[in-house]
Amino acid sequence: MGLVRNKPTITGSKTVHKDRSGRGDFFKTFSAKLYLSDGTAFDGVVPAGQANGVVGEVVFNTGMTGYVESLTDPSYTNQILVFTFPLIGNYDVQLADIESEKIQVSGVVMSELALHGSHTDSQTSLLNWLESQNIPLLTDVDTRAITKHLRTRGTMLGSISTEPINPKSLKLESKIISIDEPIIYNEKGTKKVILVDCGAKDNILQSLLALDLHVKRVPYDYDYTTESYDGVLLSNGPGDPTDYAPTIAIAKKALAKNKPVFGICLGNQILGLAAGAETFKLPFGHRGHNQPCMDISSKHCIITSQNHGYAIDEKTLPKGWQVWFRNLNDQSIEGIRHHSKPFFSVQFHPEACPGPTDSSYLFEEFYQCL
Repeated sequence: MGLVRNKPTITGSKTVHKDRSGRGDFFKTFSAKLYLSDGTAFDGVVPAGQANGVVGEVVFNTGMTGYVESLTDPSYTNQILVFTFPLIGNYDVQLADIESEKIQVSGVVMSELALHGSHTDSQTSLLNWLESQNIPLLTDVDTRAITKHLRTRGTMLGSISTEPINPKSLKLESKIISIDEPIIYNEKGTKKVILVDCGAKDNILQSLLALDLHVKRVPYDYDYTTESYDGVLLSNGPGDPTDYAPTIAIAKKALAKNKPVFGICLGNQILGLAAGAETFKLPFGHRGHNQPCMDISSKHCIITSQNHGYAIDEKTLPKGWQVWFRNLNDQSIEGIRHHSKPFFSVQFHPEACPGPTDSSYLFEEFYQCL
């Protein structure tokens, strides 16, 4: 059971709460707010000494577990992540579960932060982990109210601060996350796959290696089409897919070679754009691991892990392409494929981590096409 603390009265001025037990059950905090670009603010507290002013797109995640994987998912770059589950940190941090080399979010918002987690493989507490990487956090906050606000008004920019912030001052520059130079894995693998890294989660790579594939991981703007390969996987990543002009142009060249192309999350949108479709921004996106999707042809339903704010516009799908998966909550496209060529992609994460493994079979389908 989580700690029970009386929420301090927020007056707008700084309020210091004493550290009464050497940070065992309590820690020194200041009153703070999550300021949104529409002028709304939500009260909470932050650890003493935390820096102000970090800006991010405020989004919410509905997963009950998996905060370690979510915080290190590169798709959350430039975002302040609101966890809807009321208690976060109760099983501490296991660094073996990370999806990239660092925490990727701009900030974290939690209803209640557990200071004492319990896990046999625990290496540090969530609080210490966040502070070690200078990630701002806000806790003792009404995350239900924030979520309801974002669901009705859409995601928007925000900042965690102990001082008032002018909503009009919130600005954010887009970021592309990728490697600098190609990396080779399992060179003696059965088939060679190009993994286009737009911010790829580690478990996408691990899922390919589990099939004994030779993987060449390349930067988002690397032209691999002149090389020898058996297939291409377009990875997940942060931001607006239309910002990835080089990736889209290279993917279009790859389609002309008629070799298998598989897209995941952002890769789904990039494949759609390369085929000639258009994308649009969802009101508040899909972030969590409880999203139901249906394979249109088989009527088979799976529960999926998702983290995205954009989708393909169905009306713009060109001739020869069809909807493969559909989200059963809002009917948005969750996957596309070509009628006759080995081109297909999904908006959800078949590699999961965190989340259900219902769709892991898609990696095997990709393998069979190589």
